[in-house]
Amino acid sequence: MTDVRFSRKAAAAAAALAQSGLNFDSPDEIVCGVDEAGRGPLAGPVVAAAVIFDPSRPMIRGLDDSKVLSAKKRDELYDKIVDRALAYCVASATVEEIDTLNILHATMLAMKRAVEGLSVAPTLAKIDGNRCPTLSIRSEAIIGGDAKVKSISAASILAKVTRDRMLLQLHQEFPVYGFDAHSGYGTPQHLAALREHGPCAHHRRSFAPVREAHVRFGLRTTASGDALVMPVAPAIVQTVEWTLDDDPFDETGRHAKPF
Repeated sequence: MTDVRFSRKAAAAAAALAQSGLNFDSPDEIVCGVDEAGRGPLAGPVVAAAVIFDPSRPMIRGLDDSKVLSAKKRDELYDKIVDRALAYCVASATVEEIDTLNILHATMLAMKRAVEGLSVAPTLAKIDGNRCPTLSIRSEAIIGGDAKVKSISAASILAKVTRDRMLLQLHQEFPVYGFDAHSGYGTPQHLAALREHGPCAHHRRSFAPVREAHVRFGLRTTASGDALVMPVAPAIVQTVEWTLDDDPFDETGRHAKPF
């Protein structure tokens, strides 16, 4: 009987040792938080950010899910995150990539680009939502992570502010859609503009309201009869490094209102 108990203890110890590599709270981890902005809109890219904080420095106060913060507060925190992060990267997937891959896979691509663009190599990526992109490092999906993990909150703010600024730029080029008011989401104002003016090159043709508008207005074609592919903004990747001294993937209702 003694030998049996010993064997069971030894087996349990071996199993615990084998699982030690799955400790997501190890102090030796270099953790990056990852989040996205812009899965639900009818226009514009999907943007993702990855953030690594220096654990030896005081944490920024007020970090939270970007959706619950005012635009003014997000802008204030954006500057603090950029100033204090050990490393960060903001990346995107284009409208063309969204229409080719679908929005889920384009989001995973943007997240992958953000993590891989970090100037400091993380050992663990904590992802907001219920799934992770394919990465060369370990990753953990955290539902509601943008309100639970500070580095994810920071990533959600960087992604949201960056994307909102991109849509403000689009508004200068295409003022009839009101991108400055809704950031590309399917608000009544935006849907009415689509019905009146049809889609522009930055609308996502794989999304039903845009696809229907294309049908109503007809596809533009070249002289040879081929569909004309209109240019869209390239994917962005922005990184920074400093010396040491924030609804997971559920699109329900997200065409109805902006975050």
